[in-house]
Amino acid sequence: MDALFIWYPKCSTCQKAKKELEETGITFTLKDIVTQTPVADELRDYLQKSGMPLEKFYNTSGKQYRAQDIKNKRLTMSETEQLQLLSENGMLLKRPLLIYGDQVIIGYKPGVYLSLK
Repeated sequence: MDALFIWYPKCSTCQKAKKELEETGITFTLKDIVTQTPVADELRDYLQKSGMPLEKFYNTSGKQYRAQDIKNKRLTMSETEQLQLLSENGMLLKRPLLIYGDQVIIGYKPGVYLSLK
């Protein structure tokens, strides 16, 4: 089974995560979070598979998140509106995202990918 690794190539955390994923031997497809941002329906699928709240999909430490005051704006937005917003700006998404079968891993912590094998 192939995995989908959604990342930002210039992000050092994403680079570390990619290296660990390569060490697992799992084959994967790379998708750039900025140039190939997942569409709203894909994000909805990832959200359902992850079992996590939608707020976990936001890159809360990102410049754009803070500059646009997304923390407060999202409180008055529907889930559909939020997914649309995330699909329009990949820099608002927490990265990396790993989709492996029915698993969705948001962000990266060392050792997590190694446990997938």
